Amino acid sequence: MIWYSSMQTEHTAELNLLWGTLILEELARLGVKHVCMAPGSRSTPLTLAAARQTKLSQHLHFDERGLGFMALGLAKASRAPVAIITTSGTAVANLYPAIIEAWLTHVPLIVLSGDRPPELIDCGANQAIIQPAIFAQYAKQLNLPTPDLSIAPQALLSLLDEAVCNQSQPVHINCMYREPLYPNEPKVDFDRYLAPVKQWQQQTTPYNQFAALGASQMPTSDALARFVHGKGVIVAATLAPEQNPEQLIALAQKLGWPIVTDAQSQLRQHTGAIGNIDQLLHQPKSKALLAQAERVIVFGGRILSKRLISYLAEQNWKDYWQVLPQQQRLDPSHKPKQLWIATAEQFASLSWPRSSQANWALNLVQFNDELETLYQQQIDHAEFGEAQTIRAIANRQTEKQQLFIGNSLPVRLYDMFAPITTSSAHVFTNRGASGIDGLLATACGVAIAEAKPTTLIIGDISALHDLNSLAIARSVTSPLVIVILNNDGGNIFNLLPVPNEQLRTDYYRLSHGLEFGFGAAMFGLAYNQVDSLTDFIESYEYAMTYSGPSVIEVSVSQNQASDQIAQIASWIKQS
Repeated sequence: MIWYSSMQTEHTAELNLLWGTLILEELARLGVKHVCMAPGSRSTPLTLAAARQTKLSQHLHFDERGLGFMALGLAKASRAPVAIITTSGTAVANLYPAIIEAWLTHVPLIVLSGDRPPELIDCGANQAIIQPAIFAQYAKQLNLPTPDLSIAPQALLSLLDEAVCNQSQPVHINCMYREPLYPNEPKVDFDRYLAPVKQWQQQTTPYNQFAALGASQMPTSDALARFVHGKGVIVAATLAPEQNPEQLIALAQKLGWPIVTDAQSQLRQHTGAIGNIDQLLHQPKSKALLAQAERVIVFGGRILSKRLISYLAEQNWKDYWQVLPQQQRLDPSHKPKQLWIATAEQFASLSWPRSSQANWALNLVQFNDELETLYQQQIDHAEFGEAQTIRAIANRQTEKQQLFIGNSLPVRLYDMFAPITTSSAHVFTNRGASGIDGLLATACGVAIAEAKPTTLIIGDISALHDLNSLAIARSVTSPLVIVILNNDGGNIFNLLPVPNEQLRTDYYRLSHGLEFGFGAAMFGLAYNQVDSLTDFIESYEYAMTYSGPSVIEVSVSQNQASDQIAQIASWIKQS
């Protein structure tokens, strides 16, 4: 063994690795279960530490952008912070889209970026950029100095604890390392340096333990009684599975108020909810009935349906309550309201009295059921298309499965037309910034975290955007069915008021004429292309029994979905 002295500098690589080891160990104690890594040299102290850290499951990918989104999916499904290790330079910048999404949707990602030391920044050194504050306000910063024996290990641990504890959003820990980066034998003895944290080494808890943030104020019994006096509506917006949104169904039944649901609420298909609210707000008799509401309580935020957003904005509410798990502004209409900080389950479990106007909107149940009948007739038994495919998938989900729905058209079709069922999967989306980047990688992370059968519904442009994340899919061992809706372009723009068809074709839809069979083959994935409901159901049900990833490409015409949406809307308006 070699002893160090405060004057020695030849053991830089060993000290770098020691700091990396302390960081990874403390993150594991702080609740991190997964570490996602991309190859690179400057992050070697972190990579070597992660490689020998037995408490963390390790995931690797060559593309940092996909790596970040895989980490996002892992964190969403595992309900725990996930660490990401990258090298220096643009590798860090490639995480930006996933970090933005995580910040907006309160997902705890912890970025560990290897960096050049200060003397090699802004001087022409290779692969060196200014990494501190690279994520602006989208991540909490912790910029560590280069490892130094004069900096006590307990200072490093307490810095990590303060940065990570009670964080529900991303943290960026920038780690500057001097060369050499690769340690050599014999090993260096750091016992004297580590003596102040010897007790910590013998334990399994973090060095500093922060209490959870204090419980928030809840409404009094009198406040609850006043609030439920009159006609009210419950809105289930974006809610994570761990909030147990099913408790809101019981609350709605106790109050005697209708509960209307967003695609991201986990309740969109529930038999006890008004799931078809987006289309019901097309219907004159439903709109007239809902206009009688005087009070509203919104659980969550980031509502998908523009019609539901408009309803909440235009109604003259006597009382508007919103319940959120963290303090945020999640109301683009900026209505005056009372905000409560709690989970949906906590708030639903309060001692609510029955409303003085219980069952005031019972006709909504009938209207909701009538729309389901219409969908069965005009979608399930009509021409093959995107809405039909989504309904077929949604009808085959159970509570033991996971459904990840891509942005643009797929999530809107699910929100508009999902069937009423007695069983449904946990639903995941990336609707913070609502980008089409990283959807495949995020779904892979969701599938890996829980090892449950998972279905991804994604559009063709989104799939092309994230095609190399099929490499991540190869590591999934549970059923992962990637359903690509190929309508040859970004056909959500068919629904938007682009000035003329030529502009729509040339600058918005971006028809590509591509198919995904050779892409799936390149990554060694099972593949099938279908153009009928019978073929799709047969392929899908088989794929759900297959241990690993498979791709089903659904080929449809460019205008099928948009024409069907317009036709159904016309029928509803006239009903």
